Amino acid sequence: MTVLNFIFYFLEAVAALSAISIIFIRNVFYGALLLITCLLALAGIYVLAFAEFIAVTQILIYAGGILVIIIFGIMLTSKISGKSLMVEHTNLFSGVLAGLTFLGLLLYFISSQKFNPFSTAKPTPEKSIQAFGTGLMTDFILPFEIAGLLLLVALIGAAVVASSIKSKNS
Repeated sequence: MTVLNFIFYFLEAVAALSAISIIFIRNVFYGALLLITCLLALAGIYVLAFAEFIAVTQILIYAGGILVIIIFGIMLTSKISGKSLMVEHTNLFSGVLAGLTFLGLLLYFISSQKFNPFSTAKPTPEKSIQAFGTGLMTDFILPFEIAGLLLLVALIGAAVVASSIKSKNS
């Protein structure tokens, strides 16, 4: 077993164990930390698969941005009520049924694909990233700017809510 194989299996185990642990954890804050762990392990797997752009995007957008906002939201809402947020696990049967259905569909579609591991065609990452950036800043500039404005409005709204909570408690 090579070092790269060991690192891959380690990251795979970390991602799988943290994803499974999210299902059984009751504290929402610990669930968010497990989600960060899973997303960072997936970013490591992307690096091993030579998809560095996707790995950096995974870290910046998901682990770095969205989950930090989730953790701040959890910390803010737990201060309001004075007790920690706990999740009750209800509808266990329907959740397991839905999960097994999606697993079956995923396995069906993956097994129906034809993968050729000995393909000699290698994509050039520089050109694909350049095409992505060019498309983002030309053809998709309106959705890109709208997403930026929505994030700005959400940030201002969170600041207003946090300041009104602080002034009510004073």
